[in-house]
Amino acid sequence: MRRSRLATLALTLAASVGVTLSLAAPVQAAPSDRYVALGDSYASGVGADSYTSESGNCLRSTNAYPALYNTNIKPASYRSVACSGATTADVINSQLSALSSTTTLVSVTVGGNDVGFANIMSTCVLQGETQCVAAVQSAMNVASTAMPGRLANVYNGIKSRAPSARVVVVGYPVFYQLGTTCVGLSATSRAKINEGINLLDDITRTAAVSAGFTFADVRSIFVGHQLCSYGTKWLHALNVLSLSKSYHPTAAGQSGGYYPVFRAAAG
Repeated sequence: MRRSRLATLALTLAASVGVTLSLAAPVQAAPSDRYVALGDSYASGVGADSYTSESGNCLRSTNAYPALYNTNIKPASYRSVACSGATTADVINSQLSALSSTTTLVSVTVGGNDVGFANIMSTCVLQGETQCVAAVQSAMNVASTAMPGRLANVYNGIKSRAPSARVVVVGYPVFYQLGTTCVGLSATSRAKINEGINLLDDITRTAAVSAGFTFADVRSIFVGHQLCSYGTKWLHALNVLSLSKSYHPTAAGQSGGYYPVFRAAAG
């Protein structure tokens, strides 16, 4: 009788542990997912090379995090309409039409072009510290006043067209590791650029959470792989021979930084 009770107790405990483990396990990506990727050059994969011929000037790379998700997870369907240079208005006007009521997973990275990332970096490289700090501060003012509303418009559009979809909003990496020996921009300029990126990411996270979406924050995983870091760089520095690549993730940045963060957030 004692052995029977012990066996029963053991089975009960095992069953309880099994239930606990199954409840704690993360939701896995569904092979039946219908996935659409939206956004700008960080989502299209500028800087990661291996661009698809169909994407033209949008420069969609097979090494971009949405394409890597498609390759590794193999959802039922996949379409990327992410495009180099896209703003929030471009996403609304040209990309949301790719969504439908059958879409079950959406990713979006957008906002950098609204605040003029490219122009800021040009100013910082060509005009010096004073102009750099002023340009970043101007962009931060735009981000604080305009971006919450612009992002809300994008997110509301996604919800309207794909009401049943899981939506992952993917942010931007901070460009520079501070406190290291680094040629080029001054320490003040680098710190101000980082401040601006952090502000945009924080505004984006707040807007995403407010919309009921998941925010995938890539800032931590890029630490040690930023410009001026001592590790393998996951971001292109200024490239005068290929300006479009400058300050964008490399293929390693997409696969080692963006993809695992998005994969974890997407389920």
